[in-house]
Amino acid sequence: MSPKKQDRKIKPTHVSKRAYEKDLRKLQIELVSRQQWVIATGARVLVIFEGRDAAGKGGAIKRVMQYLNPRHARVVALPQPTEREKGQWYFQRYIEKLPTAGEIVLMDRSWYNRAGVERVMGYCTDEQYERFLQQVPVVEKMLVDDGIILLKYWYSVSDTEQEKRFRSRLNDPMRRWKLSDTDLLSITRWEDYSRAKDAMFEVTDRPETPWWTINSDDKKAARLNTISHLLSQVPYGHLEPEEVHFPERPAPTGAGRPPLDEHRFVPDHAATL
Repeated sequence: MSPKKQDRKIKPTHVSKRAYEKDLRKLQIELVSRQQWVIATGARVLVIFEGRDAAGKGGAIKRVMQYLNPRHARVVALPQPTEREKGQWYFQRYIEKLPTAGEIVLMDRSWYNRAGVERVMGYCTDEQYERFLQQVPVVEKMLVDDGIILLKYWYSVSDTEQEKRFRSRLNDPMRRWKLSDTDLLSITRWEDYSRAKDAMFEVTDRPETPWWTINSDDKKAARLNTISHLLSQVPYGHLEPEEVHFPERPAPTGAGRPPLDEHRFVPDHAATL
């Protein structure tokens, strides 16, 4: 199937909660094991998460990160560029966030903002956009040639499911912040975003740096498919965990300690439930 057709209507897979939780645990255990290989070998893994607003990128990233060692894995979600950053080479602030040896970096949106929201909303000039399309294949090839494992995921969501998710955020105090004016404009600019995505794929879906499309109308299926595929793309040699020997706890010495009532304890809110 050509990249241009992967964002069209695709019948989603529906996963039961029980099957989801069982398989997610299995995949996350494997993901933790895979991270140990990354650390031991000094591999560098960069995973780019892109897609339409409300497509489920954040939820997938959360499940990937959930049990990883945060000293060797991090999420990059850059805000709008500062005035200083606007004067830099476009890729500069992203290059600073690339993984070092033994590290996994997950980018919640990336330099592809220029080919998406910036292009559609007119936040960049035609010249800046064309320059980006010329440079991004070169930049990504340089990363791969230098040994970085680069994965690019596009989360495809239907128009009806996107609007349903937007509406669910409206009255949810914990997710209301995720609903911005730009998000709502993506409803009226649906076709513009489709054309921008197609043009971006045409140039940047290369054999050495391909796009992988994930149908995300079912969030649970999308998360499982993401982790399963990520695992398949990172080389792996099984590593036996180091043997752990628990020390004997020494006997108490009887040394005096301050009375507990001299400490300030957090009020026991849980006891009121």
